Amino acid sequence: MAGWRKTPMSRSEKYRGRLAPSPTGYLHLGHARTFWVAQERARANSGVLILRNEDLDSTCFKMEFAGTMLEDLRWFGFEWSEGPDVGGKFAPYNQSGRMGLYHAALEKLRAGNFIYPCVCSRKDIQMAVAAPHAEGDEPVYPGICRSNRKPEITNQKFNWRFRVPDGEMISFTDGNYGEQKFVAGTDFGDFVVWRHDDVPAYQLACVVDDGAMQITEVVRGADLLVSTARQILLYRALGLPPPKFFHCGLMLDEKGERLAKRHDPLSLRKLCELGETPESLRGKFFILT
Repeated sequence: MAGWRKTPMSRSEKYRGRLAPSPTGYLHLGHARTFWVAQERARANSGVLILRNEDLDSTCFKMEFAGTMLEDLRWFGFEWSEGPDVGGKFAPYNQSGRMGLYHAALEKLRAGNFIYPCVCSRKDIQMAVAAPHAEGDEPVYPGICRSNRKPEITNQKFNWRFRVPDGEMISFTDGNYGEQKFVAGTDFGDFVVWRHDDVPAYQLACVVDDGAMQITEVVRGADLLVSTARQILLYRALGLPPPKFFHCGLMLDEKGERLAKRHDPLSLRKLCELGETPESLRGKFFILT
């Protein structure tokens, strides 16, 4: 991680990075470190940093977290040029206001026969899957519904699932971890792009927004390396150029577990209440790794 402050990008276009928090709980120190890397890389490349509020999953987020999220980010020292509170040419910056873009992308995937309706529940998949998968990642889908071509499904909920090209090597060069290779159908399987409750899944919404907002580099946690392989397939299917990627190592707690929003004592809000300063917390970025 020593080089994340520098390494300017050799690209002709204007650097555009982003922060993409979800209002599902208070931001913690792990979020802050990843976001700080994103901000530092944008500054090193004389670029633009935008803030996108990923508020699609109404079953998980609470409205009060949206406001505190902005407050905590500002308190910590983050500055963005475009976002839900400042506007910009790619508005709206709340994902809940961008449904038209997601529907258009879904229709393009349907027209290209890249997706199919899947009626499998999580329990169905867990019972059918025997192969191990990475901790925190979804199991490789066994293809139960792959023969479905049209949503001729009545009285039954279904997800739209992306059909991956089995056996194809998906590779990319990560700005932090170097060359990455994942085999479609082995390291990851067919994945959901649209949920049964009529909400786009993370993979699709992220690709559509990063493409529409002309993001040139995505900075996020190393737990999303496999997701990047999935998203590269979506970029290709939608005819969009993928950005560059920089995945950060995850911050761990004293038990060696990665930080999550359940770690309230390490939330930015709690740390502020305890008298910590943004400067002192940034000094811990190189300790809690």
